[in-house]
Amino acid sequence: MKQRLLLAALLLRPNEVVGTDELAAVLWDDSPPPSAAANLRTYVRGLRRSLGGGESWEGISAAAGGYRARVGPDERDLDRFDAAASRGRDALAAGDAARAEAELAAAVGMWRGAALSDLPLGPLLARRVGQLDERRMVAEEDYAEAMLALGSAAEVVHRLRALLDRQPLRQRAWGQLMLGLYRIGDVAGALDAFRQARQVLAEQTGLDPAPQLTQLHDDILHHRPSLAAGPATGPDRPVRDVAPSDPLSGRPEQLPLAAPGFVGRSAELASLDALLDEGAQRQTTVVISAVSGMAGVGKTALALHWAHRVAGHFPDGQLYVNLRGYDEADVVPPADALLGLLEALGVPQAKIPSSVETRTGLYRGLLSSRRMLVVLDNARDSAQVRPLLPGAGGCVVVVTSRDRLSGLVAAEGAAPLTLDVLTTEESMSLLAGRLGSNRLAAEPAAVAGIIAATGRLPLALSMVAARVATHPSFPLDAFAAELHSAEARLDALADGDARRVFSWSYLALSRDAARLFRLLGLHPGPDLTPDTAAALAGTTVPAVVPALRELTRLHLLTEHVPGRYAFHDLLRGYAAELAQSSEHADERLAARHRLYDNYLHNAYPAALVLQPQWAPIDPLPALPTHLSSPATDHDTALAWFTAEHRVLLRLVSQAAETGFDAYAWQIAWTLNAFLAPLGLWQDQLAVQQVALAAAEKIDDVAGQAAANRLLARAFTRLGQHDTAEYRLTRALDLHERLGDPTGQAQTLHNYCELCYLLGRLDEALAHAREALRLYRLAGNRSGEARALNAIGWLYASTGDYARAIESCMEALAQQKRSGDRNGQAATLDSLGFAYDRLGEHARALSCYEQAIQLFRDSADRYHEAETLIRLGETREATADLSGAAAAWQRAVQIYDDLGDPAAEDARRRLQRLG
Repeated sequence: MKQRLLLAALLLRPNEVVGTDELAAVLWDDSPPPSAAANLRTYVRGLRRSLGGGESWEGISAAAGGYRARVGPDERDLDRFDAAASRGRDALAAGDAARAEAELAAAVGMWRGAALSDLPLGPLLARRVGQLDERRMVAEEDYAEAMLALGSAAEVVHRLRALLDRQPLRQRAWGQLMLGLYRIGDVAGALDAFRQARQVLAEQTGLDPAPQLTQLHDDILHHRPSLAAGPATGPDRPVRDVAPSDPLSGRPEQLPLAAPGFVGRSAELASLDALLDEGAQRQTTVVISAVSGMAGVGKTALALHWAHRVAGHFPDGQLYVNLRGYDEADVVPPADALLGLLEALGVPQAKIPSSVETRTGLYRGLLSSRRMLVVLDNARDSAQVRPLLPGAGGCVVVVTSRDRLSGLVAAEGAAPLTLDVLTTEESMSLLAGRLGSNRLAAEPAAVAGIIAATGRLPLALSMVAARVATHPSFPLDAFAAELHSAEARLDALADGDARRVFSWSYLALSRDAARLFRLLGLHPGPDLTPDTAAALAGTTVPAVVPALRELTRLHLLTEHVPGRYAFHDLLRGYAAELAQSSEHADERLAARHRLYDNYLHNAYPAALVLQPQWAPIDPLPALPTHLSSPATDHDTALAWFTAEHRVLLRLVSQAAETGFDAYAWQIAWTLNAFLAPLGLWQDQLAVQQVALAAAEKIDDVAGQAAANRLLARAFTRLGQHDTAEYRLTRALDLHERLGDPTGQAQTLHNYCELCYLLGRLDEALAHAREALRLYRLAGNRSGEARALNAIGWLYASTGDYARAIESCMEALAQQKRSGDRNGQAATLDSLGFAYDRLGEHARALSCYEQAIQLFRDSADRYHEAETLIRLGETREATADLSGAAAAWQRAVQIYDDLGDPAAEDARRRLQRLG
């Protein structure tokens, strides 16, 4: 068995050296014996004899660090399969269905079951086998397409039923099965296949069928002539010359701007160009390049320069994500990266699964039949990248990292490309592009000294060139002499040429700019505004702008979007170390205090603008130096949080780590006003966990109560109901200790919602009644009215419509007096529901229509759609079918805009009407 595993590992990477560590992982997983090296040699000798008929077969040879299996062209059945599948795919594209069918039949006929099915597969081989299976599935779907084009629908149905039993999430195959059933006259079977597909997708991914599959279903319902002939194009096969009409077939173009003045790297560019040829030859295999090198060597510049140059070779677009692998405060986890990638591919956030594994499966399914360029920039290691790799198809992936990504090279077959510093000639070209050839030619010795001092590192050269360019009359030898002086070095940081250049640039700064540079090292990132820089420096925005411009001019800071500044991660670390070593502890403490104060007193009023009905907290008093103008209207507040929320997420953790615990929980409280309406419950969970720990550390009972309640909301929305209930009981106890009836009422209102979701209606009603009593005790009229509406809804849900109307009417009167228009909308919706159930349809219609208008006025589209569904039900009950259809059509549009799966239920209602 060990010899067969060894052979499999070698044959999966033919003509390549497979390292002994990788072979040990294949043979023994993560627990190799102490004698693993000796055992491996024994297995190799035995395998050679077995393959050589008793003699030592020379096809396996030892090489530095491992072993290589020599394989000739077409000796592996896998290579013959790939070649036949590629020829068949080419024939399909050319419209030659007969040749395509012959080639693809030969390709799929080579399979006699799952690859390596009789071997015990560890994680490494299992990943490789999964990639092979994906290639097989794509070939099967291509074969089905060819057979449909030739009229062999019955055979297609038979094959695809077996395929979908094994791989039920393949929407292209479901579409082909539906088309095959329709063409053999089984219209009911075709429609039932769509229902099965929709059910399995909902159960396993939480998603609706792709729009193309839904359109095919509609075509079958209406017996459209286009179904009678012509090749099938499943939901993952949009027609290339037709403009996409739905988001899932959109063409993302995410590449950032390439840096100007790119020079050299001709050999590396040629290596990347070879990926295009390889991708064309291996159309079902993802091609990966792992670009590695030290910080500042130009990995991102190379990747983006090449990506922009070849973007036209990828008709389905380009994806890009900065993984921030070496930014300790903001490393992008695979789950978050997948969220962004899926959104770029057109998947609404509400339809994106929660687990990494399911997100990866969905992502790979969407890419399996597309040709896209994927740039994964600044990766920390192979583990961060692996879930982001496509599984099959014509994609090319470029990964950049300081890590060599040897795991990616070994397991996924990535082509390694290691960047060194620039050559002397390339360094000259870079300087000439920034300073002019004539200036360099006049002082060749000084130029050589500058290049030597920077170690030919692109980042360092760019920084030097930026400073030299600001002094066109200075001789270059003056700069060269400065770079080589002992004063240009910082002993605490002197660990390479880049640090020497950083210190040289830093020492050239004016006093104010140098101080600001150090203080900016206290900011958690990823970027900041002049307002924040002024707070750190303890000055005004007009006073800090010249220093920001100086830092930007010398490439110590980048204005990556107008009004927002960011560090290269190396420079942020350098600035932080300078702040630690150069600033007095008192000044660091005061600067952090100003930083947290500035964010809190911008975030707090913005949160109250976004959610004016929420009970406020008592924020820490603003420092006398706080000069910001907070948001005063909804749009400005929302824009501020949209720009700053990633900073705030980091800031909460940093404040807690640096002893500013009260700021930590209060800034976390403000974030709730932004995160909760957007459904960003994972972020809410993370930030409130930090807030709770901070509040407990300083024994701040109000902070603990708020954090427990907001944690409960996140746990409720994430389906962790037991934990949510525990947190709600803790929040109730803490608010009771504080003598805070409003806080207790808020918590009970949330508890009411949890009990309603769990079907504990009596308990929900008891909590709502107690919340009402407490709101009245506190004199909180807005909360009282909302509690009355909650009680009314619960009465209606249990069939007590008379009491429901009584409670809701009382709520509505209070909300009209206080001007709570969104609250009135919710109450009118409850009244409409009660009147409808009593058969008083005219009153129900009036309530629903008023609620819809109020929801629309307050931009509450989700609840507008919910009320539209109920409005349609009432209109249907009064035989106003066209009115019902109009309401449900508007609801579908809103749910689609929001990416909410409730759109499918609304569509089913429309289909029922015919």
